[in-house]
Amino acid sequence: MLKRYSRQVILSNIGEEGQKKLLNSKVVIVGCGALGTVAANNLARAGVGHITIIDRDFVELSNLQRQMLFEEEDVGEPKALAAAKRLNAINSEIEIEPIVADLNHTNVQEI
Repeated sequence: MLKRYSRQVILSNIGEEGQKKLLNSKVVIVGCGALGTVAANNLARAGVGHITIIDRDFVELSNLQRQMLFEEEDVGEPKALAAAKRLNAINSEIEIEPIVADLNHTNVQEI
């Protein structure tokens, strides 16, 4: 497992313990736009163990030039589900939880 992250583990400020902390970490990303997709991609590749993605929107053709997790086949799909599919292909060792919803004051506690 750590072989995948060997380039991070050799960094003195990360090491094996730091990588294990990343693998045990949980992150929530609200929105799968340009910034959200970059963040999700980098966190998945770094080995953050659980990533929750919340987005109510659907992939549009105009998203493809700036939202790096999506491809033409994803057009019309919920962004959270399309992003989860791509992140699982990037790193199958971590857990991706897609939530197709609009996060707001009425549902923030349950989500």
